[in-house]
Amino acid sequence: MGEVDTAFVQAPEHRPKSKVIVDEGIPLIDLSPINHQNEDTTPDSSILHLIQKIGCACKEWGFFQVINHKVSLEKRERIEEAARKFFALSLEEKLKVRRDEVNVLGYFEAEHTKNVRDWKEIYDFNVQEPTFIPPLVEPDDEQNVQFQWDNRWPQNPPDFKEACKEYAQEVEKLAYKLMELVALSLGLVPNRFRGYFTHNTSNIRLNHYPPCPYPHLALGLGRHKDTGVLTVLAQDDVGGLEVRRKSDGEWIRVKPISNSFIINVGDMIQVWSNDAYESVEHRVMVNSEKDRFSIPFFLKPALYTDVMPLEELLDDRNPPIYRPINWGKFRSARMRSNFAKSHVQNLQIYQFKFPKTESKSIN
Repeated sequence: MGEVDTAFVQAPEHRPKSKVIVDEGIPLIDLSPINHQNEDTTPDSSILHLIQKIGCACKEWGFFQVINHKVSLEKRERIEEAARKFFALSLEEKLKVRRDEVNVLGYFEAEHTKNVRDWKEIYDFNVQEPTFIPPLVEPDDEQNVQFQWDNRWPQNPPDFKEACKEYAQEVEKLAYKLMELVALSLGLVPNRFRGYFTHNTSNIRLNHYPPCPYPHLALGLGRHKDTGVLTVLAQDDVGGLEVRRKSDGEWIRVKPISNSFIINVGDMIQVWSNDAYESVEHRVMVNSEKDRFSIPFFLKPALYTDVMPLEELLDDRNPPIYRPINWGKFRSARMRSNFAKSHVQNLQIYQFKFPKTESKSIN
């Protein structure tokens, strides 16, 4: 589910032998109360209850699943079919749109990264096209130039680009609506986060996990946390996603539910909320017999965004835990780490925490 640039880089992790609980799951939330809401009216009891459920899920799990979300099933099925056709192409054809260190969009196989235990191939595209990358260095630096990322659209299948763009519009609307609910659950105004996404760097990833003949030796995706703001995942009925439960550290298998989306909190919400909501570890297990396909949407702010605990949530009893994190520099450091050959740990948000003994002012 997560991105390669969100994975922890650790010692090789074979298929875990630890207990996995499958008889219970992450919270299932029905979004129908907001489907007919008049934005000019005060939220009724059903919406207030929904906001409470969102808050509890974010706090206790960092994950939840939604139904009645109003994303077009037709457009979802169309992008799923486009993904299947693309990954069925020859490797030579897919490599025509392969990503590189300059442009991180396009196709790659997991074995092309240092995280060699991952058993999958992916295709990435950005929601905003092109995505302009503003300068991230000092004004007098010679490297202070603006560049852009362009999506690398394959020629085949013919309707691939159109299917991707139509789906992106639908799921992006859902992500923003979810962020309004998250804001309300924190006691903030509904549009508190919206300004961070004017020049967003959100992307969609098409994942293909081929059948693995040695499932005891590999993972579809190793345990990791998502670095962005919010992830909206569409998965097929094969399943394989597991979430690490906060209460006891047990791995919980997420059961596929038809036409639902799996939502999880990213690192940036954890920082904005000052650890009220936490980004949680998850992983993907391989299947020895079936292909698995999934499509995560990663909501991400503009690169110039400085992410820090929100002032409205702070007081003398709850001082800021984190120093400001510039999203552009944070993301760039993570991407550089992915292309590095040395086995070093990626930059993590805990490295931006104030020392516990340090005095912090909220003024």
